[in-house]
Amino acid sequence: MNPHTLTFRIVRWLTVGAAVLGTAACATSTPRLDANMGVAVREARAVQTLNPQASEQNRDPVLGIDGKAANAAQGRYVDSFKAPPRTFEVINIGGAITGD
Repeated sequence: MNPHTLTFRIVRWLTVGAAVLGTAACATSTPRLDANMGVAVREARAVQTLNPQASEQNRDPVLGIDGKAANAAQGRYVDSFKAPPRTFEVINIGGAITGD
């Protein structure tokens, strides 16, 4: 048998073996990790919430703006995305570089 053919076969089988082992490693079950998925996010949200029952305790409507004013404000907000904002010239005072 040719030494190059033998080397090629060995490399081929090592590659196939590595692929099989890599696939098997990815397919293993992680029950403890799966059971704790999202715990850190839930804990962070709970710590940052000042009063979790605030929506249940205070059913009064928000005061300070009526429906017509809120509708007009929402309309202006939506219209602000239809055209790009106006640009303006920047005056560079004291930072100009001259060729003198």
